[in-house]
Amino acid sequence: MAAAPAPPSAPPKPTWDPRGPVRPLLRPTIRIRLTLLYGGMFMIAGILLLSIIYLLTAQALNVSVADLPFEIVKGEVLPTTEWCRLPRSVTGDQFNQAVSACLQRQRDLALDDLLRRSLFALLGLSIIAFAFGYAMAGRVLSPLGRITRTARKVAGSDLSRRIELDGPDDELKELADTFDEMLDRLERAFSAQQRFVANASHELRTPLAINRTLLEVHLSDPGAPAELQQLGKTLLATNERSEQLVEGLLLLARSDNQIVERKPVDLAEVASRALDQVRSEADAKGLEIVGECKPAVVQGNGVLLERIALNLVQNAVRYNVPEDGWVQVSTEVQQGQAVLEVSNTGPVVPAYEIDNLFEPFRRLRQERTGSDKGVGLGLSIARSVARAHGGRIIAEPRDGGGLVMRVTLPV
Repeated sequence: MAAAPAPPSAPPKPTWDPRGPVRPLLRPTIRIRLTLLYGGMFMIAGILLLSIIYLLTAQALNVSVADLPFEIVKGEVLPTTEWCRLPRSVTGDQFNQAVSACLQRQRDLALDDLLRRSLFALLGLSIIAFAFGYAMAGRVLSPLGRITRTARKVAGSDLSRRIELDGPDDELKELADTFDEMLDRLERAFSAQQRFVANASHELRTPLAINRTLLEVHLSDPGAPAELQQLGKTLLATNERSEQLVEGLLLLARSDNQIVERKPVDLAEVASRALDQVRSEADAKGLEIVGECKPAVVQGNGVLLERIALNLVQNAVRYNVPEDGWVQVSTEVQQGQAVLEVSNTGPVVPAYEIDNLFEPFRRLRQERTGSDKGVGLGLSIARSVARAHGGRIIAEPRDGGGLVMRVTLPV
């Protein structure tokens, strides 16, 4: 038998959960924006106050010759600084002009010292204002943090959580109360859905099981006519198909919710079990099955994960080429993600029709609608279960025909 061609290499996987939000290191949170708003307003007010004080002080210290409170007539004045140079053999007016220049220089130095000290004071007060604004913003926004934490717990299907926010009757309390009312309605709807699934499971399975039992009893009668035997087999196959459809619909309804109870599950073991279940069918069709299962442990529901692997492997076997076909299954951990990959030979699938594969009862063409190939819910169930585990499933067409189905789950 010809060797199986190598499947196309997988594209690099992201190291983050694609379903989760991407959070940069410095997010523009409301708390940060309120802090910048409070601190910025304080700095603007401080700068305006400093400018007014500076202008008033400069105007008060403005000294000219006419404004001097004294006049030099005679005598000797000794300067006390290096920058103040007073002439000796000059007239009184010239001497007064020199003294005025010294006083002007002293004014400029005083204003510079005032500006420098004020800037340092403004810087210190700004740091205190930003810290105080950050603390106050955190206190004001603490109810939003409580609402966010409750929403995250509810996202894990824990609809019994409530915020029950205490405090003043403000906008935040109104938001929390509205959120609690929404959770009440969701919990009632979710409970009603669970009861419906349970009732539907019983009401639909019971008559189908009775029909199957009656048909098997009639088929076991050796004296039954050949026509009746053939009719019984046809009805039994139809009944079996109806049972598969009911099981698929119920599983699809249950798997649309997040998995609450999670246990360690090795995808390699899950894939091996799926391969064992379809090996006889693959041998009957002359298909070569290649399994490269490396350990890939995830947290989830083992029964649902096994259904993903079984559905993908069954599809790979049933929708294959008549001769020299193969199916390859691999599991491994890539960049923090557990990967289950199933590739096969088969009919050519256009890339623009890939999304239709995951819709319930949606078919691409007639060769994928045979009654012996399933009820049309396999990939829908696989996608629903992958989403319930926080992962995703994608399909890629192979060159020459067939598909590469890749399931990525968080480790």
